[in-house]
Amino acid sequence: MSDFLKKIVKEVGNEYASLASEGIEAGDVDSFIDTGSYIFNALLSGSLYGGLPSNKITALAGESATGKTYFLMGVIKSFLDKNPKASVAYFESESAVTKQMILDRGIDADRMTIFPVTTVQEFRTQSLKILDIYLESDRQPFFLCLDSLGMLSTTKEVEDTAEGKETRDMTRAQVLKAAFRVLTLKLGRAKVPMVVTNHTYDVVGSMFPQKEMGGGSGLKYAASSIVYLSRKKEKDGTVVIGNIIHCKNHKSRLTVENRVVDVRLTYDKGLDRYYGLLELAEKYGVFKKVSTRYELPDGSKQFGKSILNDPDTFFTEDVMKKLEECAGKEFKYGSSM
Repeated sequence: MSDFLKKIVKEVGNEYASLASEGIEAGDVDSFIDTGSYIFNALLSGSLYGGLPSNKITALAGESATGKTYFLMGVIKSFLDKNPKASVAYFESESAVTKQMILDRGIDADRMTIFPVTTVQEFRTQSLKILDIYLESDRQPFFLCLDSLGMLSTTKEVEDTAEGKETRDMTRAQVLKAAFRVLTLKLGRAKVPMVVTNHTYDVVGSMFPQKEMGGGSGLKYAASSIVYLSRKKEKDGTVVIGNIIHCKNHKSRLTVENRVVDVRLTYDKGLDRYYGLLELAEKYGVFKKVSTRYELPDGSKQFGKSILNDPDTFFTEDVMKKLEECAGKEFKYGSSM
């Protein structure tokens, strides 16, 4: 039977086709990109040491001023810091990113290219061209970003505006869907991850308060993971030092949906690698809450703030091994079986 199937694969001429036993070129996830936060890694992949799927689209969605761009910058910094030969192509539609912002985040600006785009068609054409060039290169770690989808127009809308027409462009959703249909397979083949930021809005008329992502269904179907972001301010006394980002796994093909984690993003240090692990440790009994302190595996008791201020001391190799097992139970499908 396998000879017959191999003949089909050869004769059909589909460059992505293969026997399932040999692996699925555009579908299998064989590596992950560390986001810079252990708990956010676990939310996306089910492992503290995982992160963004290396060949999938991940969407970060939220209302205006929820820190989507700032959060994405933190992920980019972690990616470039971990891979000295890595590079990033950053499609920017909001004119919100500056050279100083990139330098202030500690990002290597020589390995990050900015592509200002106005329309979906520009983004589609340029991103596909970049992927074709990448497939012919030596294929060092590479990362695509779009910030943001919500601000992209269409060629028709631009032309209508130039002509003074006020008719609504009804083709945008179809154009977006077509763009992501092509991109999904190309990204999978190239083993390149892509992060797309997008805005959300309140659904009118729903029985319960609901958020919906803008831009139609194209990104919803194409994205492997969709994470909804919201935030609250992080203060040291009365001084705002950053934000706590609430991350809800709205859609995921790799981990359990609707899980929520908190990630700390400070202005001076970026993403806090250990923030969120304390709650995971408490839930699964690795650390036990005793009054206002936590009892550690060695029997000592510490305040939560003390643990977070010196995480390397308290999140030992043994503790991290236990938390990795806990992350699998908390975020992976079928973990209760």
